[in-house]
Amino acid sequence: MTANFTYAASEKTSMKTNSPKKIENGLKRLLVFAGIVFAMELIWLFGVSPFIPFSVVEVQDFKDLGRAEILKMSGIGETSSFMSTNVKEVQERLSACVLVESARVIKRFPDKLSIFLVPRQAAAAALTAVGSKQKMLYVDRYGVFFKTGEAGEEAGSLPILSGLENPQLNMRLPAGLKPLVESISVIASSSPELLAAISEIRIEQKAFDGYDLVLYPVHSPIKVRIENNLTEEVLKFTLLMLNVFESGSQKPEEIDFRSGMGTYKIKEQSLW
Repeated sequence: MTANFTYAASEKTSMKTNSPKKIENGLKRLLVFAGIVFAMELIWLFGVSPFIPFSVVEVQDFKDLGRAEILKMSGIGETSSFMSTNVKEVQERLSACVLVESARVIKRFPDKLSIFLVPRQAAAAALTAVGSKQKMLYVDRYGVFFKTGEAGEEAGSLPILSGLENPQLNMRLPAGLKPLVESISVIASSSPELLAAISEIRIEQKAFDGYDLVLYPVHSPIKVRIENNLTEEVLKFTLLMLNVFESGSQKPEEIDFRSGMGTYKIKEQSLW
């Protein structure tokens, strides 16, 4: 009995000793397996997936420039990937398009691409000859002629700029006229009703330096001459003075506000 008891006790002690070792070995195998899986995921994430073509390409297109044209212009194709795409180069290609005011390209690791474009907005329009036809040429707030349209096309409330020497697509206004289109853009945002009262702005270069502006109101035959300083305040004042002259018996052909005070000359009537 004593021998059997001793054997049984020894067997229980052996089982207790082997049990922690089995657990330890199991944990080691589990950790090794987890490490292999983690290493494989890292290899996939950083070594494989960045070279796989984009799974998502987000493109913010607009009326004059569709998704297909944007992707072609940017050089993004079916095989483009996170690693093969140079964001700076793509932005430069898109910004070179005359219809685009600014471009922003964002890569999201590992396989997403976003393209955001800001289109140019017309501040004014001009008429230009294209072959034997006249075309409408749109200019933005930076003075860039970026788009053409048919001459009979409605330009909405955009004022027509005249007096320009042969404007062409992708050309820029002279530096001295850039403040003009900037001002037109500001007035269009703050007081579009004021701008809608002017149908044409004629640009006349001075003998030595600078420009004069001749405004042609929509509802009056009286022209208004001002300095190259079109602001909301100037426009309000000139329209107010036009109402005063319109109510008079004799209407001047032109009012000159360049000195800050309105001077005018009555057109001589023919005796015949």
